[in-house]
Formats: sequence, structure tokens, C-alpha cells
Amino acid sequence: MAYNPTNFIQAQQLTETSTVQKHPLGTVVKANDPTFGEGEFIYLKGVASTAVGDVVAFSLATGTTTRCLAATRGPLAIAMSANVANQYGWYCIRGNVPVSAAGAVVIGAVVYLTATAGAVDDAATAGSGVSGITFTTAPSGVGTFAADVFYPTANGLA
Repeated sequence: MAYNPTNFIQAQQLTETSTVQKHPLGTVVKANDPTFGEGEFIYLKGVASTAVGDVVAFSLATGTTTRCLAATRGPLAIAMSANVANQYGWYCIRGNVPVSAAGAVVIGAVVYLTATAGAVDDAATAGSGVSGITFTTAPSGVGTFAADVFYPTANGLA
């Protein structure tokens, strides 16, 4: 992925993590990739063990992230780098990017948060539904696979 920002002179690349905060937390930029198209990304503080494609919940008030588990609620984003604790990086809130899957997923199926931190699956888990993530490539197992992301939320439905 080689997203290039369209509305921002950027000091930190979208797939880079930094030990130094280079933008205000919560900054949102639009960017284009020749393969994946346009996307929107939010600048946030990382959390331990974050990998590219991990689904995280974030706080709009503090700009901090948490790798999602089944009981998570709130706004979600997808890590664009291995942005671990006390580091800073970009997270996708709209676009087509790799998303961590905990197992095989049917394209277009409703996804759910799982017991695997940062990953989603289409195995129905009561109260762990996610709105705004749709796989466009069928995950055949554990890994990251292309998905459309549209302002995802852990809403606890389904």
C-alpha cells in the first residue's frame, strides 16, 4: 500500500510508526492508493502488540487505542503499522485495507469481534457485532485480508 495524502502535508507516512508524536492526536487525512483507492486515516497512540491490520477501538477524547476483544464497544479503526505502546501512527476509518481475521470469513458476511485481540470473524458471537467492516477477499484462515472499512463501530448488536 502506497497511500499518498490528498489534503495534508504529511510528516509521518501512513504505514510508519513513530516514537515521537508528529501530529495532533485525532488528526484525519484523506489519501489515495493506486490499487486500493481513496481512504481516510486517523492519527492515534498505539497499544502493546498491535500489528498491521489489527482492529482497535479508540477514544476520541484521548487519542488512545485498545486492541478489540468480544466485549469492546465504540468507534473502531484498522492499524496501518505495527504501532505498539507509546508510539504513534495512522489507522484506517474509511477505505479498502488489510484487516485481521481470526479464521475463514465469507465475503460480505456480518463480522464479529472475537477472543483473539485485534481480529474479527463471521462466527456469530452474541453482543459482539461490528458495523462498517466487509471483507472483499475471502479469508481462508488466520491472517490479514482485504476489507472495505466504513467508519466501523463495535455496537454490540447481533
